[in-house]
Amino acid sequence: MTSMRNVYLLLAMFTFVSYTATAQNDPNAKKVLDGVSAKLKTFKGVSALFNYVSKTRAGKTASNVNGNVLIKDQKYYIKQGSTEIFSDGNKVWNYNGAGEVTITPADDAKAITPQKLLTNFYDKDFVYKLISSAGTFHEIELTPVDKRKNFQKVNLFVDKAKMMVTKARILDKSNNTIEFALKNINTSANIPDASFVFNKSKYKREIEVIE
Repeated sequence: MTSMRNVYLLLAMFTFVSYTATAQNDPNAKKVLDGVSAKLKTFKGVSALFNYVSKTRAGKTASNVNGNVLIKDQKYYIKQGSTEIFSDGNKVWNYNGAGEVTITPADDAKAITPQKLLTNFYDKDFVYKLISSAGTFHEIELTPVDKRKNFQKVNLFVDKAKMMVTKARILDKSNNTIEFALKNINTSANIPDASFVFNKSKYKREIEVIE
């Protein structure tokens, strides 16, 4: 997966959770995830910083980037370097930081977005199980049902005090890892709706719009 595809996937796991019971999934994991889902529904708005580290199978750091995210209901904003992604729940504006913005529907069948991953995402695409509740985290392992996926598994870490997923780790088919963490989390953020809409008048350069 590309960097932004990983960010979409992991942010969806951190912030949008909806589960239904299935025979092959661990009921202990489901209990934890249902608790996360219930907690998230009480949040007014979420703002956070994220750190994204990719490592080779030898343990060497290949990239280390930081970004920030805003989330409110079905709306989200992601900034990673000069790249910005806005979604008001209907449209997605993907700004490449170099004067070009691409607009797609939020429900575009080809797009990978948090909205895509809302309902029954895990039950459709993963088998999940609780592998540890030691210390301050519940650790839940998710294995993709479709073995053609280019990653082997995803491990989510649920902070027991916050009842939130605050860390995650992806192991890909080449045994490279991607570690992702949220910090400075504010779950009572008062975020104006304008934050989720691209406004080219705020940029000093000419912007080419592609729809």
